Amino acid sequence: MNSTPIILLGGTIYGEDGVIQGGYLKIEDGLISSMGRKEELPSLEGCEVVQVPADHSIIPGMIDVHIHGANGADTMDGTKESLDVMAAVLPAEGTTSFLATTITEKKAAIDVALKNVRDYMEGHQHAGQAEILGIHLEGPFINPGRAGAQPAKSILTPDLDVFMEWERLSGGTIKLVTLAPELDGDHALISYLHSRGIVASAGHTSATYEQMENAIDAGLSHVTHLFNQMSGLHHREPGVVGAAFARPELMVELIADGVHVKPEVVNIAYRQVTDERFILITDSMRAKCLKNGQYDLGGQMVTVKDGVALLDPDTLAGSVLKMDHAFTNVQDFTGAGIVNAIRMASENPARQLGVFDRKGSLKTGKDADIVMMDASQKITATYCKGTLAYERKEDSHETD
Repeated sequence: MNSTPIILLGGTIYGEDGVIQGGYLKIEDGLISSMGRKEELPSLEGCEVVQVPADHSIIPGMIDVHIHGANGADTMDGTKESLDVMAAVLPAEGTTSFLATTITEKKAAIDVALKNVRDYMEGHQHAGQAEILGIHLEGPFINPGRAGAQPAKSILTPDLDVFMEWERLSGGTIKLVTLAPELDGDHALISYLHSRGIVASAGHTSATYEQMENAIDAGLSHVTHLFNQMSGLHHREPGVVGAAFARPELMVELIADGVHVKPEVVNIAYRQVTDERFILITDSMRAKCLKNGQYDLGGQMVTVKDGVALLDPDTLAGSVLKMDHAFTNVQDFTGAGIVNAIRMASENPARQLGVFDRKGSLKTGKDADIVMMDASQKITATYCKGTLAYERKEDSHETD
């Protein structure tokens, strides 16, 4: 951790309590120690000063609650090295913390992945890399008819005993569970998740609107990748999408790549859900940051070409979306502003995961998870807990 205080001086700071034009933000011991107008800054002595151009923005680090992999690595690899790769590469897209996300596989493979994340969180996290906040268990408690790219042969009926074993193996690090609520007949699993402070999410599901209402009453509070692999909105059966639009109890994930959901539909959904309940995610797989080709996902070969990942010609298989692209796309698709995008990429996920006391906004006392953007919202630098984790080089030819 950097022992010398850092002062970011200039730019527009998007703070929790308002926007500060041409202000300062001071980082000490991994935290934001103070921030405000330039004239309120007591002294620069003994500090590393980073001059921020006037047309640049300083925003809170983004939080990806649904990401399987990146740069050749995947949560299901079950290795420290794969988690290292993810934690190291994600700050380049503005992600400063994330949920390591599993996929439907054989129980033994999930066992290994969960134990690996637990061990990593206990002994290998450090400043200067994206922080793993816990695990998103996507599957195997999903509807076989809505499997998508999830391996159907490994799908299980919701089973509280199996989940409790996984909870023990993970050391209590499971924070979000995607399941098909219509298959959790007595809502035993949803009720248990709610009692443990774990987010229960509807995904890969054919639930009716009535089934969604009953699940919400039991504690369901989230929807996994809106529109994808779920019952859609029909004028006589509102389905999961209708519940996502109508029920304020639900936070709603969206893959804003323009592929999983057409831009026009993203705009329609944004008008219904608004920035108060949307959470931007990538749902990215190991092919993110890599070239076109074939890559493994849950033991299946996925073909990636020109930004689209396909299991077969008709089945999307996760994404290669980066969070900074989701951030700008949602603005382009909907007319939302940067403050709205910050809420969807940073504040809402932090609140949903119960970490808003330390992440999700720029405020004195919070973790110094900070992203700097130029006038076109291209990332120039990312700090994770006060340590520089990514810096764009002036002569960089990195692909967007």
